[in-house]
Amino acid sequence: MSKTPIKPGTDNQKPGHYVEVGPRGGKVTNGHTATIGKGDRLPPTSAKGNGWKKV
Repeated sequence: MSKTPIKPGTDNQKPGHYVEVGPRGGKVTNGHTATIGKGDRLPPTSAKGNGWKKV
């Protein structure tokens, strides 16, 4: 799995639980979590430059 965070709005990711991470993959205080199904897109993050990481 990639160390680089996945950008918001990206589709065709594996279904599952994702957590918001910073631009370099670090933990985000009060970051969002998301659960996506097959074919869903990742939602927006709470701050510009943040991304998503599958847990």
